[in-house]
Amino acid sequence: MLTLLKLLKDGRFHSGEALGAALGVSRSAVWKQLQHLEAELNLPIHKVRGRGYQLAAPLVLLNADDISANAPTPAWPVYISESIDSTNAEALRLVEMGRVAPFLVLSEQQTAGRGRRGRKWASPFAQNVYYSLVLRIDGGLRRLEGLSLVVGVAVMQALREAGVKGVGLKWPNDVLVGQKKIAGILLELVGDPADVCHVVLGIGINVNMQKTVEVDQQWTSAQLETGHAVDRNYLVARIGAQLQAYLDRHQASGFSAIQAEWEQNHLWQGKPVSLIAGVSQIDGVVLGIDGQGALRLNVNGVEKIYSGGELSLRLRDDS
Repeated sequence: MLTLLKLLKDGRFHSGEALGAALGVSRSAVWKQLQHLEAELNLPIHKVRGRGYQLAAPLVLLNADDISANAPTPAWPVYISESIDSTNAEALRLVEMGRVAPFLVLSEQQTAGRGRRGRKWASPFAQNVYYSLVLRIDGGLRRLEGLSLVVGVAVMQALREAGVKGVGLKWPNDVLVGQKKIAGILLELVGDPADVCHVVLGIGINVNMQKTVEVDQQWTSAQLETGHAVDRNYLVARIGAQLQAYLDRHQASGFSAIQAEWEQNHLWQGKPVSLIAGVSQIDGVVLGIDGQGALRLNVNGVEKIYSGGELSLRLRDDS
């Protein structure tokens, strides 16, 4: 199917006869493959008698050479899949197989994409960016402090470079435009964080998605915000460049070197919020974050610190 998709990706009409000749199959076999494309990848295909078949919109697939061409420095080794369960899961499998970090895993589609707290991540084919960078961490818990927040700043800056205006951060791992989510971050560790471990920096970005029924919260995409399709290969390259710069700063000086920049871009800074932890709810006002990336809240006039992967932050109705 991928070969057929590459023939159609220019968005022009192609006759069944020409497609069959290129693939070495009959026109009826082409028709069956087209039906599979529509059903399995949810790609609308126009069929016009006398003209042939045309994708509803041109398609730009992920390509390692195009990513490298947009990167200011040599990119990390990249593994691109047509469809996998999730890029984080694939990255962890590659670590178990002994693949040497750093390396990057991308996919056109995820069949079991995951967000924080077990949420499903909508992952339509060839519309968004599903990105997992694997790093080796040698003997330093300090290198993990505030790491997900560092990734958030890098993603925010890459989206700004792609023309998305009004993009900012929400503690701990979301990137928003206004109140709408455009990207999320999921970090996973394997190994001993006090000795040698690997961390997977999982990033999901809504790039060219314009509609979905799979998301149960307000969301937006780069295309919805800019009014035009965004080149995903360019965006992947810019994410890599921003990540490299911020990771270098983080390694050299710790999270404290990035703390002020993160707070300046926190869209909920100074806002009344509710912090949800299981069945518990804590109401307070956001003061900022500390040097390890934990949330600082004013709770009834007292500053309190909160951290943990299962916490969820929501704006209060009186905000």
